[in-house]
Amino acid sequence: MTSPHTTRYRHRVTRAVTDARGVLDEVRDLPLWSMDATETGHALTELAKLKSQVAALELRVARHAQTQKVEAASGATSTAAWLAVATRATRRDASRTMRLAEQLDTMPVVAQALGRGELLLEQAEVIARAIDKLPDDVDAAVREQAQVKLVELARHHDPRDLTIFGNRILDIVCPEVGEAAEAKALAREEREAEKACKLTMLDDGEGRTHGRFVIPTLHAEALKKALFAHAALTHEKVTSQSLGQAFCDYILKYPADRLPQRGGVNATVVVTIPLAVLEGRLAACELDTGTRISPGAARRLACEAGLIPAVLDGQSQVLDLGRTRRLFTTPQRTALGLQQKTCRSEGCDRPASTCEAHHRVRWTDGGNTDLRDGVLLCPSHHQRAHDPTYWTNYLPTGKVQFHRRT
Repeated sequence: MTSPHTTRYRHRVTRAVTDARGVLDEVRDLPLWSMDATETGHALTELAKLKSQVAALELRVARHAQTQKVEAASGATSTAAWLAVATRATRRDASRTMRLAEQLDTMPVVAQALGRGELLLEQAEVIARAIDKLPDDVDAAVREQAQVKLVELARHHDPRDLTIFGNRILDIVCPEVGEAAEAKALAREEREAEKACKLTMLDDGEGRTHGRFVIPTLHAEALKKALFAHAALTHEKVTSQSLGQAFCDYILKYPADRLPQRGGVNATVVVTIPLAVLEGRLAACELDTGTRISPGAARRLACEAGLIPAVLDGQSQVLDLGRTRRLFTTPQRTALGLQQKTCRSEGCDRPASTCEAHHRVRWTDGGNTDLRDGVLLCPSHHQRAHDPTYWTNYLPTGKVQFHRRT
């Protein structure tokens, strides 16, 4: 069927869209009673593919509209702003359409799969985000491999599962690049999470205190005192951020020997550290809960917190489950405080009472928990000692220097 209005337009795409609308108009109110279950199921799956094909064409035309500057005639500030008004969409949805149109313009494998009806629009968005998040230095051939693999996975997985695969796609298509990239990404996320760390508590006057949790006010007052004391020791000013950091320290430094026992083993967290991390290479580590962390975070935890490091070789065989006494004892901490007085980082005068005991030779490298191997560092310099972007230099004077790696 040819619509009488198609003669106004020369391009086949415009005519095809108009004709398709005319055909759908014809069946819009057609009764469905004669469709059996098999045909109904087939119609629904074909409609899903048709939606994908229409979405792919819409994105291509939207990208073309951007190059043609369709917004110029109306004075709209952008193509997305024009699209929102012209289609009565929200600015958010219009911006989302334009963003995906730009992404797929550089991802032909994904765009073609969507155009063939092999992907849902939401799946295409997930894949586009995953490819967009790849490091800038990833080779073009690897990017194309990632697109191909994710399109293949989309045949059997919904958008939620596809998001998980997308976050680990380099591990699938290029493991040697993926390990280092994931480690860097995790370190970046952890730095951002630490900056955003906050804790706020509000007593509602009815015996309850609210924050990100609800606990009896009696317990909240005890917790608040402990956190304020800790935050005041390690920060000049107590803020919601310093309280959040104090809360994290409070959790990690809870005595492991006081945790409840289950099956003869207490609730100590075990961190799996690949041998590559100890050899100075970048690789993500994993807690026994399944959470993945950066190598820097693993080294800090293995040095200071109440967990056990499990070192694995290249074949994922356990080489070492750590030693039973990793953390410096209270008498040792007292002795270190008497000896060293302040944070040992050059130029830092934080008092010993606010510092943490650090192993000169990392515990994971065979360091010993004794006074000769102990050095006091304030929390910020202790974190720097485990930051792979810095060299740590122990001077004959007993001071510690940090230099950014180049």
